[in-house]
Amino acid sequence: MLFSSISFLYVFLPAVLLVYALAPRRFKNLVLLLFSLVFYAVGEPVYVTLLLVSAGMDYVHARLVERYRGTPRARIALYSSIVLNLAILGFFKYADFLIGAVNGLLGTSIPLLHLPLPIGVSFFTFQTMSYVIDVFRGEVPAEKNLLTMSTYVCLFPQLVAGPIVRYQTIAEELHHRTHGWTSLSEGISRFIIGLSKKVLLANLLGEVCAAYRASTAPSVLYAWLYAVAFMLQIYFDFSGYSDMAIGLGRMFGFHFPENFNYPYIARTITEFWRRWHITLSSWFRDYVYIPLGGNRVSRWKWVRNLLVVWMLTGLWHGAAWNFLLWGAFFGVLLLIEKLLLGKRAERMPAAIGHVYVLLLVLISFVIFNADGLGGAAADLKALFGGTGLPLVTQETLYEIRSRAVLLVMAAVGATPLPKRIAACLSSRFGRVRCVAEPLCLLLLLLLATAYLVDGSFNPFLYFRF
Repeated sequence: MLFSSISFLYVFLPAVLLVYALAPRRFKNLVLLLFSLVFYAVGEPVYVTLLLVSAGMDYVHARLVERYRGTPRARIALYSSIVLNLAILGFFKYADFLIGAVNGLLGTSIPLLHLPLPIGVSFFTFQTMSYVIDVFRGEVPAEKNLLTMSTYVCLFPQLVAGPIVRYQTIAEELHHRTHGWTSLSEGISRFIIGLSKKVLLANLLGEVCAAYRASTAPSVLYAWLYAVAFMLQIYFDFSGYSDMAIGLGRMFGFHFPENFNYPYIARTITEFWRRWHITLSSWFRDYVYIPLGGNRVSRWKWVRNLLVVWMLTGLWHGAAWNFLLWGAFFGVLLLIEKLLLGKRAERMPAAIGHVYVLLLVLISFVIFNADGLGGAAADLKALFGGTGLPLVTQETLYEIRSRAVLLVMAAVGATPLPKRIAACLSSRFGRVRCVAEPLCLLLLLLLATAYLVDGSFNPFLYFRF
């Protein structure tokens, strides 16, 4: 079930809010768990059992780690948890990729499994792994209540697309959280903003990308239009979904971590990854990069550590060679910044830094969205005129004219400018804000609803991860 769907907005969400509000405090986690299972079952009825098994498995492992703390049994329980979680992720997400690689390398013909990918498997396995690791490190006590643990793992706002919420972040709120009109109104506002980003910007930008793929008269300029549109689409798609998840969390008394912080205003690639998919970057830093030694090792081991993290980051996004290339691309860029550019990268003029980041990120997302390595090569050649395409066609000019307003709105919306303007107006016209803000949010909700009722193009890119 998509957050940006009529059934979620006007059936599921009102139902869960009503039942949750009426339920006694001791039953609120149970209400969230049951509705979360229904939410997941709508899209993945077969894999609800897998979700519950994952929750139960790491509940037991964490209890064993705590019970045998300081003994070899605790470490065995930790390793068992990691292996089993990676086995789940590897079997369902990477089995066909590995079989295809073996067939290609050895000339064998092992049949592919063609397993459907459990929605959100990359997110909930990372969350449960981090929980057991944190218990082993002594950073959080093991959860004694299986229902509470299951609620954490299955919590529908962040279940299928993050942000990656660590147990220690919401451990206290799983047991004691406050509710009120303030948190509810804040959550609704954040949710509507995210919904608007997804439906009114990302979906329309996705139509530009789909039109390019279906074009019979592409051009170099059209390839650039597609690349810019996809770069903006994936930002508004994923950040919009994160905003909706954070907003839903606030409605139920949770404070989820931020996942995006205007990444396209970054001046270096290092800064970009401090702003983009923040919870994933911090997860790999804390559970892979630092345990490998981080930068407190020899230079060659540090290079190895960085490349391992970014190759894994690429593979986390998808079981395909272009995702591996995408991760390696960023790993190499970060090495160049740290080894060759150093402080000069931070001191370069702001305009040059922004252009440098945007160009490289644009190229990276062309690789990211390609159909394998062959598709990535073809798309990159199209950008730079290597496929014999004309510079421009009438179809290209028509698309640019018809999409110009959308692209300008999206480009401005990807910066802090709209937020600053809203804050300025709010400070000057504080009394008007009490009426204007709810009216604007209601208008956005109505526009998004109208689009969802009228349109059928409503994909979510990160469901495939």
